[in-house]
Amino acid sequence: MSAPGNPRDRFASVVRADEVDLAEAALLMGVEVDPTFDPAVGIAELDRLAAAVRAEAGSEYDPPRAAAALASVLGGRARFFGQQSDYADLRSSLLHEVLRRRRGLPILLSVVWIEVGRRAGLPVYGVALPGHFVVGIGDPDGGFELADPFHGGVPLSVSRARRLAAEAGGQTGDPTLLQPARPTAILLRVLNNIRAWAAQPERGIEGAWTRLWAVELSLLLPRHPAALRHERGSLLARTGQFAAGARQLQEYAELVERIDPKVAESVLAEAKAARARLN
Repeated sequence: MSAPGNPRDRFASVVRADEVDLAEAALLMGVEVDPTFDPAVGIAELDRLAAAVRAEAGSEYDPPRAAAALASVLGGRARFFGQQSDYADLRSSLLHEVLRRRRGLPILLSVVWIEVGRRAGLPVYGVALPGHFVVGIGDPDGGFELADPFHGGVPLSVSRARRLAAEAGGQTGDPTLLQPARPTAILLRVLNNIRAWAAQPERGIEGAWTRLWAVELSLLLPRHPAALRHERGSLLARTGQFAAGARQLQEYAELVERIDPKVAESVLAEAKAARARLN
């Protein structure tokens, strides 16, 4: 990992690299809530866990043995798992807190498995099921095992994974269902979870600030929904940054004007209202 600098600049550099460092990008999110946090601490913990997994897996392994080693160390000795109550806790979406508490959402626990596996020399990848997130170990086009880190790494059959997808409204016949998720897609899903958590009415203005940084990090990803620019403008205005919010809303209105004039008109009205609050 490079020398410390502006965390946002470093995040942008990491997520736009040819090979995205998923762990570093996820750990940099922690700096948004705790500016004193050093991502190197999280990297060191992942390295420590990987050493234990290497010792457990041995030098010769196949997907079942690799999956068993990961489950033994991460789900067993280290006690990484999740509970329903974790969905109400922002810490469950922040990798540095997941490493500290050993608790998290399925996607963050899967990130732990992916990054520990990578450091241990094991082929682990994320599987973005609708409504749930698990991991694959092995060759996604050949022999592989599925495991559910949220439940301590219990094995998951392909048929069970497809049923879970169907229960969440997915298509069981989708040929891409069990394919590896791109690191940037994983990061966007994590940030979407944070935005959804922060958007709940009871979060108030604190939630607006959390949504703002989650949106701004999302906009640094090479692929992101254009509508995030509208959300950023609205959040800037809500957090008292009226001039900046109005500029962002104006730019978004100009972007969508040819596609949807009615949306552009509505966004321009938001920009006008934000400017009016400067007086």
